Amino acid sequence: MWKGRFKTDTAQLLKDFSESISFDWRLYRHDIVGSIAHATALQAAGLITKEELEAIRGGLLAIRDEIDKGEFPWQRDLEDVHMNIEAELTRRIGDPGAKLHTARSRNDQVALDIRLYLRDEAGEIIHLISEVQKSLVDLGERNAGVIIPGYTHLQRAQPVLFAHHLLAYVEMLARDAGRVADARKRLDVLPLGSGAIAGSTINLDRKLIARELGFPAISQNSMDAVSDRDFAVELLSALALIGVHLSRLSEDLILWASAEFKFVTISDAYTTGSSLMPQKKNPDVCELTRGKTGRLVGNLMALLTLLKGLPMTYNRDMQEDKEPVFDSLDTVKHSLQIYAAMLREIQVNPAPCASAVADWALLATDVADYLVLHGVPFRKAHEIVGKTVALCLERSVGLADLSLEDYKALSPAFEDDVYGVFNVERSIDARTNPGAPSRANVKAQLERWKAELN
Repeated sequence: MWKGRFKTDTAQLLKDFSESISFDWRLYRHDIVGSIAHATALQAAGLITKEELEAIRGGLLAIRDEIDKGEFPWQRDLEDVHMNIEAELTRRIGDPGAKLHTARSRNDQVALDIRLYLRDEAGEIIHLISEVQKSLVDLGERNAGVIIPGYTHLQRAQPVLFAHHLLAYVEMLARDAGRVADARKRLDVLPLGSGAIAGSTINLDRKLIARELGFPAISQNSMDAVSDRDFAVELLSALALIGVHLSRLSEDLILWASAEFKFVTISDAYTTGSSLMPQKKNPDVCELTRGKTGRLVGNLMALLTLLKGLPMTYNRDMQEDKEPVFDSLDTVKHSLQIYAAMLREIQVNPAPCASAVADWALLATDVADYLVLHGVPFRKAHEIVGKTVALCLERSVGLADLSLEDYKALSPAFEDDVYGVFNVERSIDARTNPGAPSRANVKAQLERWKAELN
């Protein structure tokens, strides 16, 4: 494509080093739809005839169908997806194919292709997030009455409904979907018509192209349009955060499925065994998802590092944007798909959950609240309950086992109604503020999310 300027052929080593067809082939559908829109604008400008437009459209759609079937002969020597398709089109239909690249550069062509591709992928990611949310809500509904310890510092803290814990991840994933949707808005801008750097003296109707491709906006600076990859960084950032949230959920499930917790049982279909130890049942989906998060964070860092020192405008470094983007999209999609399926088959074990939540120390904060409601300043109440807990540990008894005289010795604010505090269900249902885990609140949240996701 640049043979007029050069006297010798490109070295094979350089061809091998610089080719991108091995990974950017997946842009073929978006490259073809973009080229058809570009050809439509060429025809509207009188630069090609209606017959030539039809030849271009027909030739490109035939190439698309061959690629769909895996029958297209990709050529590494043609470097990338754009030149492979254009060269084959020209071979098939002649001069109309050679006219297709009029008023267009590969710089604005690839900027268009990647935006079209990510626009579609963002929609798929949002759908897959909702499937994981549905699975979490369903798991919560199936176990609406189960109470477990909530943890801080991985130490038992206060009782919460199991469903409330799951709903925390539903909220996280909702923010993730919002970030992906927000990134999608900013990438939904047409760059085609920006040329290599400064547009073209052949001015095509960019609004027409935008309408053909469904873009609500057109880029306003040709230099920015061909060098901008902010939209890819934003999307990779959102994908990395999805990975972080799935990794945190993975950590919870790995703990809950362990013999030490036994809160949940993960289906045999989504676990593996050991080649040596016949008793083992390993939570591989959770562990792999946790591990793949490192790739997602690494891909984001790779793209940020790639862009940080580039001068205006397009530089060949930017070819390196695609592999991290493709890898992150594939990784997140696979993780979301398998997570939604795995969650649907998880079983909760009520007995171990009830045993864990019977820990008397989980209600220590409720005792402090009791004292506050009896006129004791919170800091003083905190100190009194700390001494109460120390006394229980010293005697190897629970809060409910202390006598009223023991309580009166600790504080005259204690009355015989203190024993009503030592009930987990009461503790849960007393937490009625918006966002708190009372059974009524959690039921309402499950119903809200179920309606919203459906």
